[in-house]
Amino acid sequence: MDLLQAYSDDQNPKSSPESSPPRLLPPKSAAPQVDDTMLALSVAKNRSVLSRPIDPTQHLVDFNPTYDQLWAPIYGPSHPYAKDGLAQGMRNHKLGFVEDAAIEPFIFDEQYNTFQNYGYAADPSASAGYNYVGDLAALQKNDAVSVYNIPQHEQKKRKIEKRKENEDGEEDAEMDPEEVANPASDAWLMKNKKSPWAGKKEGLPAELTEEQKKYAEDYAKKKGEEKGAGDKGEAVVEKTTFHGKEERDYQGRSWIAPPRDAKATNDHCYIPKRLVHTWSGHTKGVSAIRFFPNSGHLILSAGLDTKVKIWDVFNTGKCMRTYMGHSKGVRDICFSNDGSKFLSAGYDKNIKYWDTETGQVISTFSTGKVPYVVKLNPDEDKQNVLLAGMSDKKIVQWDMNEGKITQEYDQHLGAVNTITFVDNNRRFVTSSDDKSLRVWEFGIPVVIKYISEPHMHSMPSISLHPNSNWLAAQSMDNQILIYSTREKFQLNKKKRFAGHVVAGYACQVNFSPDGRFVFSGDGEGRCWFWDWKTCKVFKTLRCHDGVCIGAAWHPLEQSKVATCGWDGLIKYWD
Repeated sequence: MDLLQAYSDDQNPKSSPESSPPRLLPPKSAAPQVDDTMLALSVAKNRSVLSRPIDPTQHLVDFNPTYDQLWAPIYGPSHPYAKDGLAQGMRNHKLGFVEDAAIEPFIFDEQYNTFQNYGYAADPSASAGYNYVGDLAALQKNDAVSVYNIPQHEQKKRKIEKRKENEDGEEDAEMDPEEVANPASDAWLMKNKKSPWAGKKEGLPAELTEEQKKYAEDYAKKKGEEKGAGDKGEAVVEKTTFHGKEERDYQGRSWIAPPRDAKATNDHCYIPKRLVHTWSGHTKGVSAIRFFPNSGHLILSAGLDTKVKIWDVFNTGKCMRTYMGHSKGVRDICFSNDGSKFLSAGYDKNIKYWDTETGQVISTFSTGKVPYVVKLNPDEDKQNVLLAGMSDKKIVQWDMNEGKITQEYDQHLGAVNTITFVDNNRRFVTSSDDKSLRVWEFGIPVVIKYISEPHMHSMPSISLHPNSNWLAAQSMDNQILIYSTREKFQLNKKKRFAGHVVAGYACQVNFSPDGRFVFSGDGEGRCWFWDWKTCKVFKTLRCHDGVCIGAAWHPLEQSKVATCGWDGLIKYWD
């Protein structure tokens, strides 16, 4: 085009070789033709490979990854069945995947002890070089020695001492052995001029001053008191207050005498629907309730305000008597078979045996440990035998007539929570914080059946079915499990009651008198009722503010249930 324009230019009719533009030949390359697009894509791919994170499941890497790639977080959607995005197969620790640290135990101990003594240590993340962490001033002062390195001045001192020892040894070799052995000779004196204790100057122990003597006596007295207090529970003055009108009626009958017209009408039980009465008198939470045996005209309650109270159920609905004998909260209570006496176990490490009518303490028992559960042997001829599950993993058996410990069942690995008699009271089942069940022959401290599975949780409450063939155990994983009371004590896998939330609370589980319903409180203040046959939730009642810790069905009525909670109230439902 340039040539054509120059040719048609009127101003230059005659062209010369000097005025014509140079003719440029197109350059030719000897290299083969390359597709620029494919080249750009391949380069971009290589760059993306270098920048993208490594798949944690990948076992082979075909390039040298950078530090950032190796430690980059895992990209992409999280695994639906994995915690923290880590698939279950990669997990070797409950918090994720842990690699073995490539460090020798000796090196770790050296740096750990150096840091504890001097305040500095080698930086474990540094691959090489002069890298330390901690007190750098102390590092320079000590010339970066570790606890296992001896400083220069100490090395010199030890060398001088060793040289002296060698010189003394050469002198000893020149001496006559007989003279060295004779204490009267000069050779013996030369040999023993420096005893092993020469460097230590210790005078005779001086006599204590009056102030020091007084301090020592006070300290010894205090330690003796502590030891005595540890052996026995805290002593408290026992008091009782009667709140009723009169202790005996016009016929001379005691206020605890059961009504004569009370008859059982609970052949077929029904779920309660409404609140009919509330007993309030405890200033703190109520930990347990028990109906009066056989008649249920009174209800006994154990409070965390250190008091035990007994309430009227049939007539006035008021508190009849308060028993004050514990210095700390009361954990458990247990009536005797006829209800004339009862046991109370407190956090003050005492077990007290009370007369229900008069409120007098008949006897007190203590091992210096907290009793978590107390039970009397249900046999009529063994009502003087007391069993207590203690915080020191033992079940202690007392003869209350003699006041002596007659047996100790010591096999559990955690505090004992429950004691339940089975098999016509010849055996009893205990549960513990060690997440196991153990079955014992009464009077023989050898476990005849030990039940412990990896999936089991602690069982803080156990109840016996009215037909005596099954045990209901409140498990801390929010379910009620059923165990047979036959020889094998097997778990009934077909019966499992769930839906409530009891994790962390020792909510009591119980049965209706006809065995048709299982019921329990929960950690949110509700009382749950399940059908025994179908295992389905029958009904829930909103009972308490806070935890509903205990629930008991009236022994004679067909639809009356009492519940207690940590709000300090006892409620009666019908």
